Amino acid sequence: MNSGVKYDEQEDILIDEDVTNGELSFLVVYNDDFNTFDWVIQCFMEVCNHTQEQSEQLSLLVHFKGKATVKTGPFPVLKPMKDALVDRGLSAVIETLVAD
Repeated sequence: MNSGVKYDEQEDILIDEDVTNGELSFLVVYNDDFNTFDWVIQCFMEVCNHTQEQSEQLSLLVHFKGKATVKTGPFPVLKPMKDALVDRGLSAVIETLVAD
């Protein structure tokens, strides 16, 4: 059974192939020395609508790998999330892939 979701272990991200129209964007959060785990987890839950467990796992990925993709989707959906994370003091960017 094909759910349309594939896991890329190298990048530690889930990709939902149904959201693409030739372009896929990634909301990436970088580690810093200022924000606490509790604050980052709270931000992921409130801004990205992740569960407590997802948020905890993502915060550990950010901490130990230096960055992590916390959400994938179309740029217009991710932009307000990125802005909200930055407004809360997190270091976040959007990276976009354009299919050939």
